[in-house]
Amino acid sequence: MAGVLNPPSSTVYIKNLEERIKADQLKEALTEIFSEYGNVIDLVAKTNLKAKGQAFVVFDDPEAAGRAIKEVQGFELFDKPMVLDYAKTKSDATVLNEGNADEFEAHKRRRLAEKERKQASEAAETQKKLKRAAAANGPEPAARPAKASRGAGLKSSNPAGGPVVPEEYLPPNKILFLQNLPEDYDVDSLTSIFGRFEGFREVRLVPGRRGIAFVEYEAEAGAISAKESTAGMTLGDEGKVIKVVYQRK
Repeated sequence: MAGVLNPPSSTVYIKNLEERIKADQLKEALTEIFSEYGNVIDLVAKTNLKAKGQAFVVFDDPEAAGRAIKEVQGFELFDKPMVLDYAKTKSDATVLNEGNADEFEAHKRRRLAEKERKQASEAAETQKKLKRAAAANGPEPAARPAKASRGAGLKSSNPAGGPVVPEEYLPPNKILFLQNLPEDYDVDSLTSIFGRFEGFREVRLVPGRRGIAFVEYEAEAGAISAKESTAGMTLGDEGKVIKVVYQRK
């Protein structure tokens, strides 16, 4: 099929859409067009700045998606020819349609992990570019020496003087780093919250450091579920909003 790069799936990926059209209007037009080729079970029109001009149409079977790509490829919508292909990954709607709740949760965890890995990679690349630009503009001031002693389990945010990925974009791993915890929260209190996620191993407090802790799981999947469910949770009488990120390796 001309212009198609990805293997067949139930989801059609569309790009080169008119970015100035409101999302509701765009979704209505796409639904009208693609419902001619099969049962549309979901339609997502991207609205964020980076992904504008893109959409996903999810059918209940790959044959319908194939018909739509063949017939609609190059069709002009709002004076711009649409470019169609199969989506690279399964959509949430497809997984729900084909599987059960457990499979859907596993799919969401994988998707979230991949998204966070991509964000971490992009953040690292941005830091590299900034460092190269700073080097081109002149020598950097001498770095302050690192403190000789750090809390147990804590790592330097920049041990080699290289680019530092912001905590929010660190790639997933099986250990979570908790910050801004109420001072009276101990191992038992935190275990009651984080112990309910798959593969929980232990909570580790840092001697001499209040308000922080580490939570370890047997695999990334448990840490991903815990992070997704607890980030921004409020704890204690003061209603402190905790910060949950992956441990920096």
